[in-house]
Amino acid sequence: MRKKNSETLEQPAAEPVRRNPTQQRSRERQERILAMATQLIADKGSDQLKMSEIAERSGISIGSLYQYFPDKSSVIRMLAERYNAESRRCITEAMEAVEDAQGLHVAYSQLLDQYYEIVMATPVMRDIWSGMQADKQLLQLELEESRVAGALLAQAMLRVFPQSDEQQVQESAFLIWHLGEATMRLAVTCRPEEGRALVEAFKRLSLREVMEPACRDI
Repeated sequence: MRKKNSETLEQPAAEPVRRNPTQQRSRERQERILAMATQLIADKGSDQLKMSEIAERSGISIGSLYQYFPDKSSVIRMLAERYNAESRRCITEAMEAVEDAQGLHVAYSQLLDQYYEIVMATPVMRDIWSGMQADKQLLQLELEESRVAGALLAQAMLRVFPQSDEQQVQESAFLIWHLGEATMRLAVTCRPEEGRALVEAFKRLSLREVMEPACRDI
């Protein structure tokens, strides 16, 4: 029977099942796989990531690798989920501490600065972003993260400006956060001084909406 090359097969419509390791040895192997994948992405980019090379670098068989990650997308997805989890933690802490307008202004501004600095200091994140843009399922993951972050921003805005139109605030916050992600992707492809200027420009534009949300009709 002809052996199928899983790297050239079309991506399935549903997300492949990924093994969830429970034993210490399995968890350590999974971490080694992810570490090798991260290094390969950093060296070559996500588009050049190959399952066979991950297996070779990790010191395991290709069959064992597929038990943990059925395809390349599942590897990129887990790496993205880890970065998203850390990002969500930072956003949650910052937004939950907001009590007034000044606090909202400072928290939002600092989050944008912090995010840009993290991305600039972690080049592999740029390649993970690139890998996500070519996969519909991974794009959906990015969209959901924007919804979560937008909801956290909206909650803080409504707490500070309780007379605001709730639906409009939620829509604006979702859009702001998603455009913020796009701004970061653009900024890191530019020269550092230009990238920083773009982040500052987005900050100025988005703060107008964050600090002056539309009021509901009474």
